[in-house]
Amino acid sequence: MNAPALRVLVADDQEIVRTGLAMILDAQPGIEVIGAAADGEQAVRLALERRPDVCLFDIRMPGLDGIEATRRLAGPAVADPLAVVVITTFDLDEYVYAALRAGARGFLLKEAGPVLLAQAVHAAARGDALIAPSVTARLLAAFVGSEPAAAQHRSAGTLTEREEHVLAAVARGRTNSEIATELHISLSTVKTHIASLMAKLGVRNRVELVIWAYETDRVRR
Repeated sequence: MNAPALRVLVADDQEIVRTGLAMILDAQPGIEVIGAAADGEQAVRLALERRPDVCLFDIRMPGLDGIEATRRLAGPAVADPLAVVVITTFDLDEYVYAALRAGARGFLLKEAGPVLLAQAVHAAARGDALIAPSVTARLLAAFVGSEPAAAQHRSAGTLTEREEHVLAAVARGRTNSEIATELHISLSTVKTHIASLMAKLGVRNRVELVIWAYETDRVRR
């Protein structure tokens, strides 16, 4: 029996983009677009009504933008957060970092192809995260320090040498499978180390792990 399709909500103020994203995602196996919104207010309302598995939000929308919409659905104060992936035209848009801070699980450029778009949706749905590979390090390096860094005040406790290696690999945008191959450990061991890192650092996902790594100079900028 096939697993149920992932239910996705799309929000973008440009109708041609919104329609295009919906068509691309609907054509992917295991994904179903269950709604489309033209602004942040409508996106939040639909998301709370329909509880999609993943929300795909443009950042720049009139009225309530994608950052605030993300914060309302996935921010630190939300008891039952939804998975949000933000998407933008600009790879060095200052709002992207704010969106990740607001709780977004991933970041993509609008030029991302169908495969990467589908990968981001599946990653977000399983609690993982995907940031456009071409901008992962550059984006975070550019915006770390642009706001008061809460992560700098978190106590890391004592990270093991292996945890430091796994953290560095995550910060470089490696997937779990790539980390397992690179460090010559099993996939389950990678997942165990990542869970341990999240617990020690008090973060909720890989995006926050990456931000913490940059803000504490675990990774060279």
